[in-house]
Amino acid sequence: MTQSRKDVCENRALTGTEAIHRNIHDSRAVLYVSAFLVSAALVCGGCQSPLPPLPNPPGPHTAVRLSPGDVIKVAYADESVPDQIQKIRRDGKVSLPLIGELTAAGRRVIDFQHELISRYEGKLDNSEVLVTLENGTATVTVSGFANKPATYTFDRPTTVYQVIMEAGGVSDYGSASNVRLTRVINGVQRTETINLRPAIHGQPVRPEYVQDGDVIYIARSWF
Repeated sequence: MTQSRKDVCENRALTGTEAIHRNIHDSRAVLYVSAFLVSAALVCGGCQSPLPPLPNPPGPHTAVRLSPGDVIKVAYADESVPDQIQKIRRDGKVSLPLIGELTAAGRRVIDFQHELISRYEGKLDNSEVLVTLENGTATVTVSGFANKPATYTFDRPTTVYQVIMEAGGVSDYGSASNVRLTRVINGVQRTETINLRPAIHGQPVRPEYVQDGDVIYIARSWF
């Protein structure tokens, strides 16, 4: 009888030990599963579907809109007025003979030229003028996993690839295949995904040109 009670106690003790080990094993399994799910979520977060291209992308000959800092030349058909070379001021305006100050920033060159012709009617015998952009710049912000993230100013036209190379290229932790280009179009902020790997590897690709105010974000590489 005593031996039987001893066996029962040992069995109970053994059962208790097995339960503790089982609980520890179950806890570790939960931790492993949780860690796996977190890792999978992070990887999936870095593998989002590419965003579609932005509408009406600028090309090397796209008519740009004038911006503060741009240098324009106004050539007059009427010889009584000397040609003018003006730098658009920070307030977006220029000052021209006979008509004074007027806003140039935000206007296309051809539209600004038409406005000048209209303004000079009745003030000149020949109101025809020719407006040309002598020096145009674009300010672009590069952020994320670039070697030298910052805001840069470029002469137009400039490609996304050229901008990123100016920023030191993609860092060791960045993804060249997941570059986000954000641009304001008709008052709405739009973003597209660009894959720079073909360009980096020397493959022929269609270049993507930046516009003034663009933001380029290089996402993190998870592989």
